[in-house]
Amino acid sequence: MLRKKINLKNIIFLVVIALLLIPQTRRPITIFMHRGLAYLNSPSVINDEQVTLSSYAWKLKNEHGELFNFNQTKGKVVFINFWATWCPPCVAEMPEIQSLYKDYKDQIEFVFVSNEDHQVINAFLDKHGYTFKVHSPITMYPKEFDVSSIPRTFLIDKDGRIVLDKTGAVNWNSDTVRDIINGLL
Repeated sequence: MLRKKINLKNIIFLVVIALLLIPQTRRPITIFMHRGLAYLNSPSVINDEQVTLSSYAWKLKNEHGELFNFNQTKGKVVFINFWATWCPPCVAEMPEIQSLYKDYKDQIEFVFVSNEDHQVINAFLDKHGYTFKVHSPITMYPKEFDVSSIPRTFLIDKDGRIVLDKTGAVNWNSDTVRDIINGLL
């Protein structure tokens, strides 16, 4: 009897490993795992000294090639998300970001940044029903962002202080985040 249980456990383990090795099943499984981890990872206010942006001199463009000058976000609460469609943690946090965007798009400035081709981005947005706009950088972002991995998200207050700085999948639609945003407004 014990031998059957061990064999069944081994079989299940091998099936899971096989599913992770197959590209068609690996991506949905990793996205699912990151989404679960994101619910455990709710950001909080940075307690130590908050960094203030030294410059707003950053230019981006939208899918139509129209210029977006980051300087126009000065004096506003800004949510900046660096992401890509091929990144499982990025994809995992998108439903929660869409919910946040839907509720706060008229109150804070959302800046989504990706280096991918806009055709790829738009196909992804359409497929999932996301309504936010994505920009591509033209010039280098402010030095305070220092993005070395994605997803990387910043929440900036009206005075240009980086209130939240998170790398990895996060539940951006949590009560904690909403309380922080409401406090900044």
